[in-house]
Amino acid sequence: MAKTIYAIMEKLMHLHPLDSVAIVREPIEQLDVIVIDGHPVTFAHALGFGHKIAIRPIAKGEQIIKFGVPIGSATADIRVGEHVHLHNIESNYLVTYTHTHEFTEK
Repeated sequence: MAKTIYAIMEKLMHLHPLDSVAIVREPIEQLDVIVIDGHPVTFAHALGFGHKIAIRPIAKGEQIIKFGVPIGSATADIRVGEHVHLHNIESNYLVTYTHTHEFTEK
């Protein structure tokens, strides 16, 4: 059953002050509401442990920061509470490998 979570740390980990994402530490159910930076965010989809969500707006092309270091760049504008994953981030390190079948085709 969906519920409102008022303390961000109950479901999310925010590990470094520069981070633009938080990590899901307890599964988020569809329609759960989590208050992020004083604003309630309703989740349209369930998210499992370890996934990333934006804790501030991230503009297209902006670096995404996790653990205090850039992990990639946004390929689209990302709203607060939005899932940050392969559909809206491009790796700054493995661009050619993450978008090809180089290691899976024989």
